[in-house]
Amino acid sequence: MAHDSNGPRSDSATPLELLRTPPPKERADAARNRAAVLEAAARLFAEHGVEAVSMEQVAAAAGVGKGTLFRRFGDKSGLAAALLDARERVLQEAVMHGPPPLGPGAPADERLAAFLDAYFDYLLEHLALVRMSETATPGARYRIGAYRFWHRHVAILLATAPDPDQAAHALLAPLAADHVAALLPELGEERMRAGLLRLARSAM
Repeated sequence: MAHDSNGPRSDSATPLELLRTPPPKERADAARNRAAVLEAAARLFAEHGVEAVSMEQVAAAAGVGKGTLFRRFGDKSGLAAALLDARERVLQEAVMHGPPPLGPGAPADERLAAFLDAYFDYLLEHLALVRMSETATPGARYRIGAYRFWHRHVAILLATAPDPDQAAHALLAPLAADHVAALLPELGEERMRAGLLRLARSAM
């Protein structure tokens, strides 16, 4: 295992790359159904809001049976997570392979600030979907693969902290979608963003 200034690094795959595994290949008909469902869900959510749309409405708009939809996605939170997957992967690629300071090559404190700033942008753009995926069941946020990815990235950047894993959870806590949705009307985007960056500086 090799190391760089931002923490441990595998010569064959970084810890983040090991977390971000590609999905298994699908049969052609299953792939078509999945694409139809995601297209219908994205359209209905954009038109009516995530909370107002039922799984039955999504199934009807996609032309698939309700059983197919529930077997594939489980519930609306699973559907929200599937819709977010491609958007998350764009940010994950920037973290792993993009230009600094978000990507490799910058000091850890600069990378941490850049990540929190970029994630906050992503969260604001997809707040309703992220909130749905994180709050469907107690503790859902912490079981999502994307959260494990973000947590591992932040923990690596906080390698010099006394307890990097705990510190990473503490820094990500204010980015919970339910928290942001509740405080955004009162505090506003700029105050919340500035607070995140102050937390990042205090954690280094």
